[in-house]
Amino acid sequence: MSYNKPFVFSITLVATLGGLLFGYDTAVISGAERSVQIYLIESQGLSKLIHGLTISSALIGCIIGGVISGLLATKFGRKKTLMLSAVLFLLSAIGSAFPEFLFFERGEPTIGLLIMFNLYRIMGGIGVGIASATVPMYIGEIAPAHIRGRLVSLNQFAIIFGMLVVYFVNYTIARGQPIEWINEMGWRYMFLSEVIPAGLFFMLLFIVPETPRYLSLAGRHSEARDILTKINGPGRAKIILDEIKLSIQQHTSVKVFSFGKKVIFIGIMLSVFQQFVGINVALYYAPRIFESMGAATDASFLQTVIMGFVNVVFTVVAIMTVDRWGRKPLLIIGSTGMAFGMFSIAALSYFEIIGISTLVFIIIYTASFMMSWGPICWVLISEIFPNKIRGKAVAIAVAAQWAANYFISSTYPAMMEFSGAMTYGFYGLMSVLSLIFVWKMVPETKGKTLEDMDELWGK
Repeated sequence: MSYNKPFVFSITLVATLGGLLFGYDTAVISGAERSVQIYLIESQGLSKLIHGLTISSALIGCIIGGVISGLLATKFGRKKTLMLSAVLFLLSAIGSAFPEFLFFERGEPTIGLLIMFNLYRIMGGIGVGIASATVPMYIGEIAPAHIRGRLVSLNQFAIIFGMLVVYFVNYTIARGQPIEWINEMGWRYMFLSEVIPAGLFFMLLFIVPETPRYLSLAGRHSEARDILTKINGPGRAKIILDEIKLSIQQHTSVKVFSFGKKVIFIGIMLSVFQQFVGINVALYYAPRIFESMGAATDASFLQTVIMGFVNVVFTVVAIMTVDRWGRKPLLIIGSTGMAFGMFSIAALSYFEIIGISTLVFIIIYTASFMMSWGPICWVLISEIFPNKIRGKAVAIAVAAQWAANYFISSTYPAMMEFSGAMTYGFYGLMSVLSLIFVWKMVPETKGKTLEDMDELWGK
């Protein structure tokens, strides 16, 4: 099926910069985490609970951003919503690096400064929450049906690539530097480095179009036809536009449960399981995990970079297979690999075996996630909901995802203090339950158009 490849891929790449910033902003804390703990928390004698809440504070913003993303994307459009997220990324990067700006003295950590740091991280989290919902929605509404899975999966590639970039940036900043300098200034440069991709994302968004499905929802059918024509050619564009018009008739009166509760439940549970398997523990606390295995500070950052490369490679595996194998088989294979990796890490933790074997099983676990639940969850969230409820339903699913992420990430330090084996065993159990959930409840959507989702859910 022919389509305008240069046009489609160019606007997809611009949109995936939002995914790159999603990964960059959520993973930058992995390099700064120890320094933030020393500078803002231990210096004031605060507890491990405050440490966990601070490291995960951006996730509060992610929940807020996820909740409001549907309203913003429906009212102002997908493109303007992404522009707002870019502005939030910029402000958060500067504020997190220098939370003393205007109100506090540098070098004098206080409760007020800790609160200000958390507010800037929450601001960035709102940007992440908005982008995490809107980027897959934008790509899904632009992409031709037969390559939609591949193009939406590129967003996950961008997320993981953003994490790899920031792991490398953190490693470069920390390499060869005394720990005192890292704790005083290094962590600030880690946060400030996000200004570059955030500024680029904001500028490039001016040159991409709004999605044809949003334009039709807004009654701007001629503009929608122009975009569809540029993507698919005039003949195919007319057919697609007629299908869009048919699927969104009387959309303003449609409530989120108009297609039943099952589709919303599946969207929520896909999001919850993507987090309950524990992936963000591995991503946020990666250097700390490797240090606990006996690695020096420089080596722990380098091992994190290696893990980032593995994540990128296996995300490419998902991109190459999602439109051939389908969504369900990849999710089931991934759940199996994650369960094996996490139960193995739990056993090693129980017997207090620390070494290269732990690194191997962490890589097996993360590779299994990156070829399955990482990209495929976003693919399904972007396509599984009918046109009439997509904005609201995606917002609900993404908000649930960030709420689950916050719960898992903020409880990790306290859980590890209680029992490492129990903690990793819990993530392994969630991997098994995710397999059963996909097998029993998730439909296959490979090759279906977005307009086919009305029929899929019996309406």
